[in-house]
Amino acid sequence: MPDVREALMIGKRSDGTLVRRPLSPHLQIYKPQVSSTTSIMNRVTGIALSVGLLLMVWWLVAAATGPQAFATAQGFIGLILMFGWTLSLWYHFCNGIRHLLWDTGWGFEIQTSHRTALIVVIATAVLTLLSWIIGLAVWL
Repeated sequence: MPDVREALMIGKRSDGTLVRRPLSPHLQIYKPQVSSTTSIMNRVTGIALSVGLLLMVWWLVAAATGPQAFATAQGFIGLILMFGWTLSLWYHFCNGIRHLLWDTGWGFEIQTSHRTALIVVIATAVLTLLSWIIGLAVWL
């Protein structure tokens, strides 16, 4: 029995010549681009924020339970998770502003898109570090 997908893989160029195309694009064909990478990272940080929110609830329950449970949640692992959650929060926030600008029709040019992606990454790093510097200064 012939493979029915063969018919789907044949297309025509604008001059009418036949060309074989893959059934669907995949990672072996496309190289990662700035826009696809920032889009994927936005989705990953959204998931991280959801998981981090559950961990934040665990931390609050541990604080309400007592000093021993809070000390367990407050350990080094807890600080690392909180740093990752803060990083995800600021990235998602900054990239959300970028998407709001896109909604107005601004920033679709390739150079502007690359520049705003770099601004998002730099703003994320600065805001995360600033948050932690202020937070640790208050805490310690």
